[in-house]
Amino acid sequence: MKKDYTPEDELLFLALGGSGEIGMNVNLYGCQGKWLMVDLGMTFGANEYPGTELVFADLDFIEARAQDLLGIVLTHAHEDHIGAVPYFAAELGVPLYATPFTAELVRRKLEEADLDGEIEINIIEEDHGEIELGPFTVTYLPLAHSIAEGNALLIDTPHGRIFHTGDWKLDEDPIIGEPTTEEELREIGDEGVLALVCDSTNVFNPNPSGSEGAVYKGLLGEVGKWEGRRVLVTTFASNVARLQTLGDVAKATGRQLCVAGRSLDRIIDVSKQSGYLQDFPQVIDWDTAMGLPRGQVLILATGGQGEPRAALARIADENHPLELSSGDVVLFSSRQIPGNEISIGKVQNQLAERGIVMVTDRQSMIHVSGHPGRPELAALYEWLRPETLVPVHGEIRHMQEQCRFGRSEGIEQTVFQRNGDIVRLAPGAPGRVAQIEAGRLVLDGDIIVPADGDSIVMRRRLAFNGVVMVVLDAKGRPQVEAMGLPLVEDYADFIAEAQADIVEALKRLRGRDASSREAVIEAARLAARRAATRWSGKRPQVKVMLAEG
Repeated sequence: MKKDYTPEDELLFLALGGSGEIGMNVNLYGCQGKWLMVDLGMTFGANEYPGTELVFADLDFIEARAQDLLGIVLTHAHEDHIGAVPYFAAELGVPLYATPFTAELVRRKLEEADLDGEIEINIIEEDHGEIELGPFTVTYLPLAHSIAEGNALLIDTPHGRIFHTGDWKLDEDPIIGEPTTEEELREIGDEGVLALVCDSTNVFNPNPSGSEGAVYKGLLGEVGKWEGRRVLVTTFASNVARLQTLGDVAKATGRQLCVAGRSLDRIIDVSKQSGYLQDFPQVIDWDTAMGLPRGQVLILATGGQGEPRAALARIADENHPLELSSGDVVLFSSRQIPGNEISIGKVQNQLAERGIVMVTDRQSMIHVSGHPGRPELAALYEWLRPETLVPVHGEIRHMQEQCRFGRSEGIEQTVFQRNGDIVRLAPGAPGRVAQIEAGRLVLDGDIIVPADGDSIVMRRRLAFNGVVMVVLDAKGRPQVEAMGLPLVEDYADFIAEAQADIVEALKRLRGRDASSREAVIEAARLAARRAATRWSGKRPQVKVMLAEG
């Protein structure tokens, strides 16, 4: 490999996102001077980046080599696999490849971003569709997941075959789609698999993830229990199989279906356009739903992760046209994503305070994961018999555990890697050969900035410590204002003392410092900060401005 990391007569793997966190998946394969990107996802911000919502992988590495990037192949339509497409695909300037359902959701995203028609989208047949891109031949292999058209990728190269799982599970009764069979996967294993690049999300789960068909039975029984009560079910909007299940449950229990949430409206529309949900019941509007007897309506709503602007949070806060009352029921047909515990708890507490009954997947079989537990991983290992296992799509603990589990199941070579590690898969023994900077970017307002850049770092400091503003007039007399400090009734005394300290600090300046703008600002800054620390125990940011004149 050249020092500029150009892949030579070799096969390389590089994760820019998704290896070290769950979400933000961006993977690169390199061979014979060219690169192939698999997925271009994002994740959602938390308190780690105040004032931001979207987090992206830093694509600087591949942007600098865009002339050698052949295309972006998308495995499925979850946000952590396609969410960054509107923000970066145009700049990368390469075609996108996706199956019909994923392609339509991506097209709508691009349309919303005023990029419709500017990025080439190639629609691939869902079942074993094939793409030839330079040294790579990519075949789509449908696998079950919690969205329509989840796919693994079989990537043929001059050095061997890669089986890139994407997000997957095993499901004997998937409701939507027909996953690749065990027999087909065994045939692929018989032909030889150089490396299995595999989802690690549920590696600690000792049980299989479960079937969507079993969820239908669980939801049917649960909804049927609550005769005479209004029932709301919240689930992931993208889970088309779950939407089909809930449509069937509504019909089987004699309830009219009402939908609350724009993302649900969009997914239902795209699903029907792509040939799914063809027998989905006619949805009624909110006013009609509220006019029906309580036991004759089933509400399907977004917001199971406690999102404050989603339908469920607004219903819980009694700020939505759809209403629930004491004795009504909310079924959480989704898993609690780590990091969302506080927001989910807030919504659930609001519901509980009003006497609304809640049922989660811990109490009833109303949800199954879209990712493989240990028995499913073991089965795939046996069917494919890969020479090397490369865990992805997980935090460090998930990927390290899959390495250990893979070795215990007989895979001799495992490669632990994280974002930024360039791994040579062939020729020779697989392993890390280089490491590049793999940072994060955030959408801050309308601008994409480094996650560790000055604006975010400063905002974090302001959030923790507050800010003090100092204005010095032409005669050096200070005016002080403070925000975010725990002063309350001591505020006026603090201001007086801080101003006196600043005056004294400026008097102590001698010689050139007394007339130096920089020295005056620094003396005032330090005096104000010391006063703030003395009064509040905080170390605020201090901004000093000199009045002109």
